[in-house]
Amino acid sequence: MAQLRLEAILDRFHNPVLIVEAGPRVVLANSAASDLLGDDPQDPLAGRHLLALIRQPEILTAVGEVLDGARARSVRHVSRRAVEAVYQVEILRLNAADDGLDGAMLIFDDRTAIEKAEQLRSDFVANVSHELRSPLTALTGFIETLQGPAAEDADIRSTFLETMRDEAARMRRLIEDLLSLSRVEAAERLRPREQVDLAGLIRAVLKSLAPAIENAGVEVTLEGADESLFVPGDRDQLIQVFRNLIENALKYGGGKDVAITITRQQTHAGMRGPLVRVDVIDQGPGIAPVHLPRLTERFYRVDDHRARDVGGTGLGLAIVKHIALRHRGSLKIRSQPGEGSVFSIILPLE
Repeated sequence: MAQLRLEAILDRFHNPVLIVEAGPRVVLANSAASDLLGDDPQDPLAGRHLLALIRQPEILTAVGEVLDGARARSVRHVSRRAVEAVYQVEILRLNAADDGLDGAMLIFDDRTAIEKAEQLRSDFVANVSHELRSPLTALTGFIETLQGPAAEDADIRSTFLETMRDEAARMRRLIEDLLSLSRVEAAERLRPREQVDLAGLIRAVLKSLAPAIENAGVEVTLEGADESLFVPGDRDQLIQVFRNLIENALKYGGGKDVAITITRQQTHAGMRGPLVRVDVIDQGPGIAPVHLPRLTERFYRVDDHRARDVGGTGLGLAIVKHIALRHRGSLKIRSQPGEGSVFSIILPLE
């Protein structure tokens, strides 16, 4: 009766929990432990040898030590079943006098999200440091050269100063994008309420980009912008989204024409209509499928050198994605090598 009561209590736990006795053999397992370690929900874990469920030597050793009298042990466990997950396993000693059972309790604490966040933070700091170090190193080298014999050479001085200006501008763009990304993430849970005419906004973006379009020597066409289409949105952020996507099409579109289409639709990947979809279509070299899932990662670039040459910071699509999420919308990317790329923003209409 006591064991049945304990089993019922353990089933209320969100964390997977096992109780093992000498052997080590499983005495009790809650439903969460069965989901984590079992192959068949109808096949109970009780009675099975721990080695049949967990093959990590560190856990088996720690369980053995606790069963031999140690008070507690803590071990990191990586599960690679359906998806990889990381657990911190706390192993506690049980004794018959106090607990009614003689053995050990294993409590699995899912640390996957925490470790992923820590890794992202570490990667982010490393990437920012790298992105700032390169232009700073260049600036330092040019300054030292100009303080030497090159100070009297007008041609060299002019060339170096121009390069220094470009490197400083690169750092400024990076800092502006970092601040923009931080602001977007901070407000991501606050849905915008202002009504924005999306068609009018895109026409305004194209007007502001007219000099860049002329310099690129391409034609940008806009279809579906004849009627006003109002979306709940942050006007400045939506301008940033479409300016970014159109600038990318100009930079990476291979010098070919760009098309922008605005269409209505009713559903998209679980989103309920009415919706509006804006496609920014280029005829560039396209992107290999292996890169597509990572394009919205911070600092991820398909071609690092080319991106730097055209002034990319590696944060633009990450900003676009977070702005789309704040607007309860989504960013979709379709591309094939040799077939150009389509960057789509789907947003709920008013």
